[in-house]
Amino acid sequence: MANAFIHRIATAAPEHEVHGAFVAFAGKLLQDDRARSLFHRMAAKAEIERRYSVLQVVPPFADDAVNAHEFYQLNGFPGTEERMRVYERWAPRLLYKALDRLNLTQAERGRIRHVIVTSCTGHYAPGLDFAIIDYLGLSREVSRTMIGFMGCYAAINGLRQAQHIVRSAPDESVLLVNLELCTLHLQESQDLAEVLSFLIFGDGCAVSLISGEPGGLAIDAFRTVMVEGTRDLITWRIGDGGFLMHLSGQVPGEIEKWLQQAGGELANNGTSLWAIHPGGNSVLDAVERGLDLPAKALTASRHVLRSYGNMSSATVMFVLEELMRSAQAGEKGLAMSFGPGLTAETMEFHAV
Repeated sequence: MANAFIHRIATAAPEHEVHGAFVAFAGKLLQDDRARSLFHRMAAKAEIERRYSVLQVVPPFADDAVNAHEFYQLNGFPGTEERMRVYERWAPRLLYKALDRLNLTQAERGRIRHVIVTSCTGHYAPGLDFAIIDYLGLSREVSRTMIGFMGCYAAINGLRQAQHIVRSAPDESVLLVNLELCTLHLQESQDLAEVLSFLIFGDGCAVSLISGEPGGLAIDAFRTVMVEGTRDLITWRIGDGGFLMHLSGQVPGEIEKWLQQAGGELANNGTSLWAIHPGGNSVLDAVERGLDLPAKALTASRHVLRSYGNMSSATVMFVLEELMRSAQAGEKGLAMSFGPGLTAETMEFHAV
């Protein structure tokens, strides 16, 4: 049976750095002094230095810019329709930036017969799949698969689909796109758990070329685990005022407990490349403790968190891109993402 290989990953973020501005604004949202104080303590411990958004916070503002101060006004946050209009306008621009960085040759473009897109932060049709085909000049007969609303673990589901495609058509290549504009869905609330979205989420895009030709990272195996008794700890719903996230503070503890009970086999197979989705500093700490990993094992994940925040499905691909730069042939790796359910998606791989 043919194997699938991730040949290259390219990533991109918007140009507007917003972390400090968003944290300051969130503090103004919270009217309760105790909640505000707790939020700022959590911000200080988040280990995030930069995040990027399609929303602009610092002038001068271009004619087509989306002014974050107008988009998020106290007592006047936008509805879902307005948020989706911004997604439809700005998601393709971020996509093209990432595609340019992938540096596809004409021969590589000719072999791409399948496009997979994951996004849980915006939807429209004809969508990003059409934008990809038009921008790259791909065949009008390219197959398209959209993986929507699966959250942070969607990239691994996309890689699983790419593996199935390559195994059935070894001479054809797959282009995987993971694009999220998380900062379009911040909520005006007095609920500290909801306001935390101002602290951790950013926008980003990752694009990957996958085929049956040996090179890069070889995809070995996948595993899905729906952690028992945690169904409502992470939820993601469409509301009138954007997409609504619930992220329970119990998530890190449940991840650590699951890994301690069932994760021994993940940590004891010679893995040296750890691509753990940095859903937050507490999540990485939980994985580190649950698998009893050395402090440096999650260096790549912590660097991505510090530099970009949580970009939902794109984030784990940013980590894989970083690991690919220094991976040595034969090194074993494990990618792991968590999302609604509470569900863990994992992918075993090795460097070629």
